[in-house]
Amino acid sequence: MSSEYFHFLNILGAAFFAVSGTLMGHEKNINGFGIVVVASMTALGGGTVRDLLLNTTIFWIESPDFLYATYGAIIATVAFIRYLPSISNYYFLLVDAIGLAIFNIVGIEKALIEGTSMLVAITMGMTTGIFGGLMRDVICREIPLVMRGDLYATACLSGGLVYAVLFAVDVSYIWCIVGAIATTVLLRLGALHWGWRPNLFKKGRIL
Repeated sequence: MSSEYFHFLNILGAAFFAVSGTLMGHEKNINGFGIVVVASMTALGGGTVRDLLLNTTIFWIESPDFLYATYGAIIATVAFIRYLPSISNYYFLLVDAIGLAIFNIVGIEKALIEGTSMLVAITMGMTTGIFGGLMRDVICREIPLVMRGDLYATACLSGGLVYAVLFAVDVSYIWCIVGAIATTVLLRLGALHWGWRPNLFKKGRIL
């Protein structure tokens, strides 16, 4: 993937997660500064953990574009909420699913750029996608989405595996990315709409 595409995807993921953090803060009646804290941690937390583990420069310190995208998304979401204060929880879940899928890919790509194996890259993709939302939910005193019965970490892992398979058979980068994002988003939305659950330990049912 070119550096321009990678940068764009990273900014897009930060913006989507900033929106999900803002919506969560609004739902919990957190004050203005608190919303900025929650949304910023959601948007930047997963990538920060990833970069610390990879022992590389933290992405939002290296480039302020991610801060502009994060704060811009927060302001835009707050303005939107003012005109639609009774916003449905569906929008939160939708933007969270998209942010999860994008950051999963960003984490995989960043790890591969740093020279890791594909297994480590998939793990870094999950780390990037999950930890921001985990921080958000903990701060807001919610049971983290990753700890619930929904497909969350499983959706992230599945997207990573699709990426790895397509990458291994030498499919174009763009289709590796599209396949992984589509898999993650579809599994998340399927879990929300049809109640799919990762029943790994329930006899006779394995997902």
